[in-house]
Amino acid sequence: MTAPHRVDRYLELVDPMLSVDDMRAEVTEVRRQTPDTVTLTLRPTRHWEGFRAGQFVQIGVVVDGIRQTRCYSPACSQRRSDGQIELTIKAQKDGIVSQHLNANAVPGLVVSLEQASGTFTLPSPLPDNVLLISGGSGVTPVMSMLRTLVDDGYAGRIAFLHYAYTEKDVPYRQELESIAAQNDNVDVYFAYTDQDQGGDLHGFFDTEHLGTVAPWHTDAHTFLCGPPGLMKGVSGIFDDLGLSELLHTEEFVTTPAVADEDATGTVSFSGSDVTAENSGSTLLEQAESAGLTPEYGCRMGICFTCTSVKKSGCTKNVKSGEIDSDPDSHIQLCVSVPVGDVDIDI
Repeated sequence: MTAPHRVDRYLELVDPMLSVDDMRAEVTEVRRQTPDTVTLTLRPTRHWEGFRAGQFVQIGVVVDGIRQTRCYSPACSQRRSDGQIELTIKAQKDGIVSQHLNANAVPGLVVSLEQASGTFTLPSPLPDNVLLISGGSGVTPVMSMLRTLVDDGYAGRIAFLHYAYTEKDVPYRQELESIAAQNDNVDVYFAYTDQDQGGDLHGFFDTEHLGTVAPWHTDAHTFLCGPPGLMKGVSGIFDDLGLSELLHTEEFVTTPAVADEDATGTVSFSGSDVTAENSGSTLLEQAESAGLTPEYGCRMGICFTCTSVKKSGCTKNVKSGEIDSDPDSHIQLCVSVPVGDVDIDI
């Protein structure tokens, strides 16, 4: 009876938050804690099932007439009593969605929302002690963990170590200091890489930093989220110390794949009857260059929204280096590059 559109398309004309099937969220508060971030509080529709601290959600906004989706980690406690979600989004240099939200988000904005997902979560039972390490906008999932642990009355030791260029670049700085002041088992440390004064530590992560903030780290589980340099530095030290099994990581940014100038072969998008010469870029980028619009979310191999069937050919995962030559296998377009001729069912 509602053809050609689904009923939700008509309901949103009355109220963007009215829906039968689609899940949405309304921005109820906008704060700007640092010059390049925006903190949004979202009120989801009744479809929302909640989240676990450390997980991410996918939101969608329309930018210049095109719906764009990206993944962000809630920073609030999973025990938040009003059921709302808090996201702190850093304006990335080439970030279509992050730049748009930083410049234009206002209370009343309605965005699309997907259920939370991701495995970067606190284990059950909880470890005896917890070390949380973050850098830049990677603060959000570990901030959620800290808030949740405090709300749950966790009695173990917690050390929170955050890396930033300067003190002006630290979101939640006052709240973190307040949490530490109000909870005897919580210690908070700020490490600045471009500021010699103030803070607790300076420079990049090393064994001295680790020993300062958590001399008990061998009896703790460590949760890490941050830019590639911090991720590599912490992971390398934990590997050297033989503690890699105690380190849990989440990447919020991935190093862009560099197109292979020596790439050969043809990419066939058989579901659309489109073919193109292999440019060496990721299959998502090549599909878009060919005029196709496959679904995607994070563009970094986390959310699996762009997963498609490779009917034939060989691909390489740019994150893991893994080669996939099996026919009819599922691959992620955003982190896969073709090796020779490839047929993708999109």
